[in-house]
Amino acid sequence: MNKLTLKAIAAHFNVSVSTVSKAINDSHEISEELKVKIRKFAKQNHYKPNRVALNLLNRNTKTIGVVIPNILNYFFVQVLFGIEQVADERGYSIITCSTNESLGKEVKILDFLCSGSVDGVIISTVAGEAQLSEHIAHFQELLQKQIPLVMFDRVTEMIECDKVVVDDIEAGYKATKHFLKTGCRALAIINPIPNSSIGRLRIEGFKRALEEQDIPFDSDMVVSLGADDDLELAISLSLNLKELNGILVFDEITTVKVMDLLRSKGFLIPKDISVIGFTNGELSRYASPPVTMISQHGRFIGETSANKLIDRIEGKDDKAKFETKTIKTSLVVRQSTLSMEQQNS
Repeated sequence: MNKLTLKAIAAHFNVSVSTVSKAINDSHEISEELKVKIRKFAKQNHYKPNRVALNLLNRNTKTIGVVIPNILNYFFVQVLFGIEQVADERGYSIITCSTNESLGKEVKILDFLCSGSVDGVIISTVAGEAQLSEHIAHFQELLQKQIPLVMFDRVTEMIECDKVVVDDIEAGYKATKHFLKTGCRALAIINPIPNSSIGRLRIEGFKRALEEQDIPFDSDMVVSLGADDDLELAISLSLNLKELNGILVFDEITTVKVMDLLRSKGFLIPKDISVIGFTNGELSRYASPPVTMISQHGRFIGETSANKLIDRIEGKDDKAKFETKTIKTSLVVRQSTLSMEQQNS
């Protein structure tokens, strides 16, 4: 059965669509007798108003577009959870879009969100630093249409908007300091996000910690992984695992895969090689052994991003300067890294 529309109800009673709309919305402009008849007919035939059309008419959708690079990444799941919690509390719905690390898909999603289907956008862009100059116009179109924008995690300074970022330099520094304190000095990095600025920032923190101990940084010890690269092949071609005693990995799923690869080659974790990863999700807690992780506090990032965006939408921050909120990370120590006692035993 076709969905009942205002036009169909109007035809049934031989009145205008405007009259039906006023009757359903209990307007005093319509006689009580006609109002009762129309409302009764609409209820009996399960009429549901087209909220999207009404919202677009009112230029207020009460909906936020959220664009993330990877729906399988626990960090982004936590960010989404935080956004959804705040949005629900403040009377908003969210449309979640995953780009699956595809710039082309991100462009299509931004074009869709520019159509007026949302009141604001929260995004972690997949555009690499080399791609941003060409991609920037898509963000500018949002702002030109007065659709507020908040960027998180993967951001760019080329767009003036509110941003919520992790202190990635501190994160790389903190993880490396932990390696060094437990006696691990022959270190490597596995970077599955080579086109992102956050990978570069984490490496900067890594280098800073090494410099403090007068340990030279060797760029050959950084393994960059593309989406289609084979992990085992990439590591085999780049690293001599027998010379290493610590590996820092920039996402959770890759961390668990690296640990599985090390075990398959006969290495004991952390006795032979310690491992630290990023995100601190369920995989890291229940891996064998449980993994020492950098927690990025994704839920808080989501909550902060959503509150900032809704304040912009509702005009509370309309004239305030754009700001960048930096979230500190935490090191969650588990059994994939040596303890001080193990170092000395």
